[in-house]
Amino acid sequence: MKKIIFTFIFLLLTNLSLAAMSGDSGGKDSGSNQENLYKAAKRLVVKAKKLEKKDKLEKALKLYSKAYDKLKKAYNKDKKNPDILNYLGFTLRKAGNFEEAEKFYLAGLEIKPDHKGINEYLGELYVKTNRIELAKERLEVLKGCKCEEFEELKELIEKN
Repeated sequence: MKKIIFTFIFLLLTNLSLAAMSGDSGGKDSGSNQENLYKAAKRLVVKAKKLEKKDKLEKALKLYSKAYDKLKKAYNKDKKNPDILNYLGFTLRKAGNFEEAEKFYLAGLEIKPDHKGINEYLGELYVKTNRIELAKERLEVLKGCKCEEFEELKELIEKN
């Protein structure tokens, strides 16, 4: 029940932020502002992951929501950045919005098919949604990278 409530709150906050951002302010944001938004969002995601590990799900979800807001603004400035798309998918997946998360992951893979983070996280999404064969496809892409993304996804697939 907690997860449903947290998901609802996250989606509500997401929709409010999207409505607020739908109007262009006409401001002159530099490329470094977009980069700063991404870096700030990434820091929030790292903090949220730590809170999640400590079972502080409500606090983690709030940080994921804040990160999503920053990432959405960065995405509006740079729609071809696979790292931004990766974290947009990640924050949505953490909120339980698997369908939207998958869209961002797939858009990122169109730009960079061998992106380690996207392949791992999309594989995790596929495991979570009981599509193990698709998760194994993502693992195959990571095969040979000698990276933690491969090992983590492999372990998750083996558990399921």
